[in-house]
Amino acid sequence: MAAIAERPPPLDVAFGDIHKQNIGMLRTLNEHTFPVRYADKFYDEIPTLPPDFAQFAYCGGLAVGAVCGRLEQCGDQKKLYIMTIGVLHAYRRRGVGRKLLDYLLANAATRPEIRAVYLHVQTSNDAAMDFYGRAGFEAVGTIRGYYKRIEPPDCFVLAKAINAPEGTAPRCADLLADVKNVEWKA
Repeated sequence: MAAIAERPPPLDVAFGDIHKQNIGMLRTLNEHTFPVRYADKFYDEIPTLPPDFAQFAYCGGLAVGAVCGRLEQCGDQKKLYIMTIGVLHAYRRRGVGRKLLDYLLANAATRPEIRAVYLHVQTSNDAAMDFYGRAGFEAVGTIRGYYKRIEPPDCFVLAKAINAPEGTAPRCADLLADVKNVEWKA
């Protein structure tokens, strides 16, 4: 009978701001983490984000992951778009990604005007779907042809409602109605 490998223990993580002086480190991390290459425009935007929403995860002084989120206006409310969240392969399944996501969600929860957090996930990325599902995100729609240079090109829109007024349960799709080209789930 084959032994089942135990999951290694979670890593201790320290957070650090992403800014102009270390944006090259984010670029390198992203190039080793994602199947897509981000344009210079993406990296130009990161230093303008609130520090609460652009953080590195450090383990033993080494940047092993990062999260970047952008606030978007939605009427008199806001939503938080998770632009990227990634962890170097050797550090995955050690709690780093969850700590990055929890950090981002905790900071979003302190801003009552933020009513939803959302992101795009490639339709073939079962690990990401499981990861976000465990964190309370739901697939609210699909965008066909979202990715231009990878297969499959489609993505799911995942969302989580936060800071809902007491006694209400807003539908994430309603909070994201201005996101373009989405085939909404019924």
